Amino acid sequence: MASTSSPSSSSGRVPSSILIIGGGVFGLSTAWALCNNPDFKDTSITLIDRLPFPTTDGSSIDASRIIRPDYAAAPYAKLAAIAQEKWRTDFAPEHYHQTGLCVTAAGPEQKYVSASLANVQALGVDKVEVLQSSEDIKRVCGLEATGPTGAGNVGYVNWSSGWANAEGGMRWLRKKLEALNRVNFVVGKVASLAIDHQTSSISGATLSDSTHITADLTILAAGAWSASLLDLRGICKATGQALCYMPISASEESTLSTRPTLLNLSNGLFMIPPANGLLKVARHGHGYTNPTTIRHPESEDPNATITVSLPYTHIDDPNLTVPVEAHRSCRDFLANIHPSLAIPSRPFTQSKICWYTDTRDGDFLISYHPKYKGLFVATGGSGHGYKFLPVIGECIVNCVMGRTPEDFKERWAWPQQRVPEEQWSGDGSRGGPVGMVLKEELGKGRRANL
Repeated sequence: MASTSSPSSSSGRVPSSILIIGGGVFGLSTAWALCNNPDFKDTSITLIDRLPFPTTDGSSIDASRIIRPDYAAAPYAKLAAIAQEKWRTDFAPEHYHQTGLCVTAAGPEQKYVSASLANVQALGVDKVEVLQSSEDIKRVCGLEATGPTGAGNVGYVNWSSGWANAEGGMRWLRKKLEALNRVNFVVGKVASLAIDHQTSSISGATLSDSTHITADLTILAAGAWSASLLDLRGICKATGQALCYMPISASEESTLSTRPTLLNLSNGLFMIPPANGLLKVARHGHGYTNPTTIRHPESEDPNATITVSLPYTHIDDPNLTVPVEAHRSCRDFLANIHPSLAIPSRPFTQSKICWYTDTRDGDFLISYHPKYKGLFVATGGSGHGYKFLPVIGECIVNCVMGRTPEDFKERWAWPQQRVPEEQWSGDGSRGGPVGMVLKEELGKGRRANL
């Protein structure tokens, strides 16, 4: 397990310089928290990302993300409730829409639904309605049709949950951060961490143009790209999730925009209320892997390699769309709940592969590295990190200072063992196909004729 020592307790001082690698949810929120923490008032802060902000293929840059405390794990439910109150009040409230969340299932995933329901009821602040049948689900979601592959059989609606314009929230925070004039923002691709193998320490990073950025403390928050800079096999892996978008009329948007998000955990498919003329249907599933052989990021041998799953996005291929099976899956889901929207004359006109950083059980990885001094890792969002944007940075800084929240000391710690990915249990919230490899699925057809 990782050391819980902080910079102040191990060296007698806070770091004079901090390098944050990654400008997504974890990285940006951490920079914000550092700037607002008086302990770091004299610390120079550099944040580097591989592309100019907003990074269009980053998981946090999208039309929408679900904001909810609906978790089967009570600690996340409690923390999400704190974050959600900030969304409602003083954190980008103009980008938050409280239309509710309907969580359903039609199989073993009902166990997760029941646990999530119990947790939000225990919070005592959310307005919850238990749904005993597909007809109940149809009623609260305003669906045209029902069925287990669409609406699910049972579930509940939390009217106190909602969704946020994901890119809007990120832009809001970035603007706030830039106004402080504390952070040195750098655009560049990190080629490697600056590892001193003799002392097992990290002193910053080297960029692809051979530029060196030095820092007392390096925080790796590169999301699904983290595994390109550190050997995270058996700890974290990148999985690609399918998102599809369809233009929608003003009258249709008016009707659907006040309805709750529908999330069917048995197949992972969900539909978020439309906004700005666009309807989003997506899958929170087991995802695609993209096995990629790279130079071993921690080896002194320049010829040593490892194979890990890494993102493959529209930056790599501007013509990239989700695979045929994903188009069909999202299309079938829409046909099961709103058949009038799934007619052949109304295809999805856009699609995207969103890359998660999955861990074996869905817990974040927020910990000092057990081997390398000067390296802190904040990754493993596992597809549910965005909603914590208002609070996760403060949590990360507390962990840096050796004050990890009690409920998360074990959950966020560095794993004692690496577990083969095929043995990962997950958190019980994923549905859909298992074991898909992105390039194999893309090879079955570039676009769906839908």
